[in-house]
Amino acid sequence: MGKSVVYFTKNITKENLIRIYDLLNNKLEGKVAVKVHSGEEGNQNYLHPDFFKDIVDHVNGTIVECNTAYEGERNTSEKHLKLLKRHGWSEYFKVDLLDEEGPDAILPIPNGKIIKKDYVGKNLLNYNSLLVLSHFKGHPMGGFGGALKQLSIGCASSYGKGYIHNSGGDAYADMMKANQDDFIHSMADAASAVHHHFKNKVCYINVMKNLSVDCDCCSIAEDPCMKDIGILASLDPVALDKACLDLIKNSDDLGKEHFLERVSSRHGEKIFDYVDQLELGSLEYELVEFE
Repeated sequence: MGKSVVYFTKNITKENLIRIYDLLNNKLEGKVAVKVHSGEEGNQNYLHPDFFKDIVDHVNGTIVECNTAYEGERNTSEKHLKLLKRHGWSEYFKVDLLDEEGPDAILPIPNGKIIKKDYVGKNLLNYNSLLVLSHFKGHPMGGFGGALKQLSIGCASSYGKGYIHNSGGDAYADMMKANQDDFIHSMADAASAVHHHFKNKVCYINVMKNLSVDCDCCSIAEDPCMKDIGILASLDPVALDKACLDLIKNSDDLGKEHFLERVSSRHGEKIFDYVDQLELGSLEYELVEFE
């Protein structure tokens, strides 16, 4: 696979979310799912719905989320729907909790290294196209979270999240005892399943703001350790996440060492190990910057 184009602006505005989407020149049509992170109760870093309103309206999209596989305010449909309302998502948008009711949909992963199927919220199959709006930040288990995490863990049902964490083993086992490298590779497998399901009807936008080492899934999260960097977008989720990490590595921000320690200690970049085998994307990219 050749170089992929990744667009980049340092100016984090609602208007630039629309501009960078339009630069992708891949208009999403039909029923459009917009994947976001709803933010765990107590988290101070997640990106709020008012920031995304204009871009979601621009694509006439429906906000989609899935339940978690750990204790909190998002691990049951009843609690998660209440949180979506408290956090304002239901006020601004149509919202679809994809795994509110079962059974899960199962997407095949014929080239998967660790897992051969992906359990996703069944309502995902109701959509023609997908816009993945990711808050790029660190993650306590994955090292970092961007487009690939949103595709994999983000679109997985509650059961599917456990299945990915435990690398196709007992989905209800203790996720903290899972083999770390197998988990990271399982995320890549699951990401490829959703990416290929939507074929070319998917766009990816990463917002590098509130750069904490912790995910928006943490009710008690560290404050950001770096200054905001910008907005990036691509049709290639691999190139997009790689470009984000490279911007951090090349930054002169002193907080980058703390961020990169989180990535390296969790073997986060192993998610790129065999993207060619999965036909998921390219590690080679051209960064196209605009104001």
